[in-house]
Amino acid sequence: MSGHSKWSSIKHKKGAADAKRGQLFSKLSKAIIVAAKNGGGDAANNLALQNAIEKAKSYSMPRDNIDRAIAKGSGADADADAFESITYEGYGPEGVAVIVEALTDNKNRTAADVRHLFAKHGGNLGTDGSVSWQFERRGVVVVPTDGVDEEELFMAAADAGADDIEEDGAVFQITSAPEQFSAVRAAVEAAGFTVESAELMLVPKTTVAVDDESKARQVMRLVDALEENDDVQDVYANFDIPEQVLEAVAG
Repeated sequence: MSGHSKWSSIKHKKGAADAKRGQLFSKLSKAIIVAAKNGGGDAANNLALQNAIEKAKSYSMPRDNIDRAIAKGSGADADADAFESITYEGYGPEGVAVIVEALTDNKNRTAADVRHLFAKHGGNLGTDGSVSWQFERRGVVVVPTDGVDEEELFMAAADAGADDIEEDGAVFQITSAPEQFSAVRAAVEAAGFTVESAELMLVPKTTVAVDDESKARQVMRLVDALEENDDVQDVYANFDIPEQVLEAVAG
């Protein structure tokens, strides 16, 4: 998990920069639209919508954008788009397992794009189930370490059902089962801690060590290329790249 958690921190920083170009907001809107379409526009009764909204807020997406996406997905907007969720699995360089979650209005286009990106960057697209067994869905709440007492933070999170807390550089990452995720996030905020990001994500059960900088760069090029695709929402991988190497290739 350590390699992945380091990447998730960097990924959030990259996401904040991407938001300036508008691409991330478009992806976050898609997720809200689909959640509202599938479970209704009332976030109080739609956990998927709650999570999509909280993720959007963590990237400072304006409330007006969020409300428009909810309206579009719930049918209040006559021009609601028909996106559907699809997951791809494959392997990257060094045998790194990769899962790609996408929202698309054209499955053929997205499948062709994802297959091309895997092949272009030294990987190969696999079949359903080929790598998903190596991951588990977890709630991850990220809190900046500055001025925070780890024991106090852990107690607040544990009382709400959190399983673990891990320090990763300038942040603490709190993990929980998906069912406890909302309660943990709420408890951490209620205790007065600042939440930098909070989302449900796939966390690898085991990792693949990638110590060589050139190999690590290949892996990250594949991840970056997939994330830059307009239809791709999230990319998860089970690499374990040393922090100094990861910082070098992600810089």
